[in-house]
Amino acid sequence: MKIQRAKEQKALHRVPVITLLTDFGYQDAYIGIMKGVVASINPSATVIDICHDVQPQDVFGGAYLLSTAYQYFPKGTIHVAVVDPGVGSKRDIVCVEFRDCVFIVPDNGILSFVIQQESPRRIVRATNTRYFLPSTSNTFHGRDVFAPLAAYMSLGVKLQRLGGKIDRLERLNISAPVMGKSGQLVGEVMHIDRFGNLITNITRDHLQFLYGPTKNNPETRNPKSEIQNSKLGIRNPKLETRNLKFETVIGKEKIIGLCASYMDVGKGRPLAIIGSTGYLEISVNQGSAQKYFKARRESKVMVGIIALTI
Repeated sequence: MKIQRAKEQKALHRVPVITLLTDFGYQDAYIGIMKGVVASINPSATVIDICHDVQPQDVFGGAYLLSTAYQYFPKGTIHVAVVDPGVGSKRDIVCVEFRDCVFIVPDNGILSFVIQQESPRRIVRATNTRYFLPSTSNTFHGRDVFAPLAAYMSLGVKLQRLGGKIDRLERLNISAPVMGKSGQLVGEVMHIDRFGNLITNITRDHLQFLYGPTKNNPETRNPKSEIQNSKLGIRNPKLETRNLKFETVIGKEKIIGLCASYMDVGKGRPLAIIGSTGYLEISVNQGSAQKYFKARRESKVMVGIIALTI
């Protein structure tokens, strides 16, 4: 029985997985056509949608969403991300190999968040037209280039056969929090999800840095200039003590403390919480923080420490 189960497990891992992330939406046939191309080349491939509601031409938004999802797929997954305002131009199409997966993307910065988390092993400029569709348009590379490349790779075509090796990728300018003069962390909203939650660029690590030495974390605080490069681990998962609380400021409103769930405050009330991706999130219980605060991407968010009277 154990041997049979092990064989089944091994067989499952051999099934190639291809993911798709685009800004194509669902009004048109673009996504279905890409899946049709993959199925025509490799009918056994499993194609999984990550997201197709990225705002049109929003490379930054696509880069963030891609970085939150790719680690949850099996080893060997091929990730295709097509948010490509430069389609038909001289921008490159690249195939990028990481430890456990491969990305096929336009070289426009869409891997910027991913390469903050880990370094690529190999980058190839995809130029071998043998692995494109026979006729290539200037407006739909998702169909003509990205989908067939993914399908052929899922059949075992090696990265080096797709083109020549290069040593760099385009990067987006991703803002990191900075220390303000008053000792507050100054960050910004970098993503707004479907529920109106405001995901900031402030992480758990940044909050631990701000909190400073504790009984469980006696390390000396880094100089202010090093906040952007801080890699402090989280030694105190609760982050706050009984009488010291984080104060999150957005607009003219202040939110005291961190919540463990959305239901920790009354319906319609704002809260601050560490979201599932590890970033500080500003939310409204059963409401939209985007509407509540009239916020947008790049809205300023400040976090400091206050002492409460007990």
